[in-house]
Amino acid sequence: MVAILSFFYFLVLVISSASALDENQFLYNGFLGANLSVDHLAKINSNGLLQLTNTSAQQMGHAFHRQPLKFNSTNSFSTYFVFAIVPHIGGGHGLAFVMTPSMDFNKAVGAQYLGLFNTSSNALSTNHVLAIEFDTVLGPEFNDIDHNHVGIDINSLNSSKSATARYFSEKKEKNISLISGDPIQAWIDYDAAEMLLNVTIAPVRNAKPNLPLLSLHVNISDIFLDNMYVGFSGATGTYTSYHYILGWSFNMTGEAQMLKFSDLPKLPPRKSTTRLAAVIGLVMAFVVLLIILAGSTYLYRRKYRELREEWEEAYGPQRFSYKHLYKATKGFSKTEILGGGGFGEVFRGTLQSNQQIAVKRVYHRETSRCTSQQGMKQFVAEIVSMRRLRHKNLVQLLGYCRRKGELLLLLGTPGYVAPELTRTSKATVSSDVFGFGVFLLEVVCGRRPIEFRGPPTKRIMIEWVIKCWRGSKLLDVVDPRLEGSYVAEEAELILKLGLLCTHGVPDFRPGMGQVIQYLDGNVKLPDIQPDQSGLDILTRAHQTLGFPLSILSSHDNINGSPPISDTAVVTDPAVGLSESSLGEEICSAIVTSITVSIGSLGR
Repeated sequence: MVAILSFFYFLVLVISSASALDENQFLYNGFLGANLSVDHLAKINSNGLLQLTNTSAQQMGHAFHRQPLKFNSTNSFSTYFVFAIVPHIGGGHGLAFVMTPSMDFNKAVGAQYLGLFNTSSNALSTNHVLAIEFDTVLGPEFNDIDHNHVGIDINSLNSSKSATARYFSEKKEKNISLISGDPIQAWIDYDAAEMLLNVTIAPVRNAKPNLPLLSLHVNISDIFLDNMYVGFSGATGTYTSYHYILGWSFNMTGEAQMLKFSDLPKLPPRKSTTRLAAVIGLVMAFVVLLIILAGSTYLYRRKYRELREEWEEAYGPQRFSYKHLYKATKGFSKTEILGGGGFGEVFRGTLQSNQQIAVKRVYHRETSRCTSQQGMKQFVAEIVSMRRLRHKNLVQLLGYCRRKGELLLLLGTPGYVAPELTRTSKATVSSDVFGFGVFLLEVVCGRRPIEFRGPPTKRIMIEWVIKCWRGSKLLDVVDPRLEGSYVAEEAELILKLGLLCTHGVPDFRPGMGQVIQYLDGNVKLPDIQPDQSGLDILTRAHQTLGFPLSILSSHDNINGSPPISDTAVVTDPAVGLSESSLGEEICSAIVTSITVSIGSLGR
């Protein structure tokens, strides 16, 4: 008796949940006993829930009313259904309500094609397909507007019209997520007289909005054949979702009937996949962030990586970080190059303390005496020893820095920059001659190129020398500590030669070969006067441009030894180099030093 009652209860349930009212309309409050044809992943669950897809990737599923419907140019139609898209991990791709002349979709593919077309069949006029897509993945190949949209598709997944999923409630637009997992109502209505197709959506238990989401004027008789099947298609891609249809009604003679919510099948309980997806997403985002941070840290450290060995700890205070030198020279920018030679290039820079410096990078060669660890120890020890030298007339070496394949030395050296360098930032032989001319004047005057102490008239050495010369008191600039113990003619020669080397017009400066001839007495120094235009130009240039940071010309390879590794050197302001007399011995020493120093300047 119980079995008989159960049978009749099941029969009543089937009849009440699925009924074909006539050949032009039907109503399914659940799909137990429904007159549907399903394929691929699609199936009807035991509670009457129509399931189009599962978590299988790159798959599809279809469900169609078995009997085709007859259409002509006067046929309108109205359909109403409730669907839900429950994301697995990531969620994709979407589902579509479909009207098609054939239920054979074996050549179709899933993913962005939604189980309707493939690469060759998409956009063919012979498809005779009308679809309303509910898409949860942005497909750039179809010009999708976003990853949460509804579109009207005619023979193609390039939608004729689309809009972000939303509905109108009390004249206000409200967004709705297609992939929320919650049931959503959809109405699709076509008026044959006005040839107007409307698509409307809203959450379950909301009344049908007065304003549709999409409206498109279209003559479906140009699309449809005489017999058309109606149903649904769902698809998954790399990301997957469960695509469900809870209930469906269709009418060709009026408005589709409303579904009875209390009779609709329930969605399966939410598995922890959504939470798991969120957790996995957070973990993946964290891992990606860690990778980015690790990569950035590696690149940052690699950019400023230095070579440090235990034996260098004793020289800690004399060592500068590569990072500070890199920033001081604007990344060793070409615009900061002051000069170059066999050893490498010299860059101007500014430390964080605003101290002006010159940084020299000495390039490595395998034949360098510093290729061995012992040789490098000796070289660094020499650098540190030089740093301890303190003399007001010596350029001070501030320290060094080592990297793999390069050594950096740090100095400071105002007063040696030729005026044209402030405009061109390009070092030349003439600009190096200028620096050497300043050096000659320092030797005789026994002072720095720029002195901030003392009277303003003596602040800039070159201006002071020219002024004294104009007043016929040229020898007044000679270092008073010599106490007159020098040959006046030799002192005058060196002073005038220094001014000639610092001539305001670069082309008027002598070459180093000529300088040696003048100092040796083999060639007589040209008869120049302090009021000549070149010296006037020089004075005006100094007054206008001042003396930016520079370094003495790159007289590399002084001892004929091969260059060491890439090097940067930091120094303090440079001044004159001698306090001894300017007798014949001093002139001879100057000539010797010049001869040794001109290797990188040429003649």
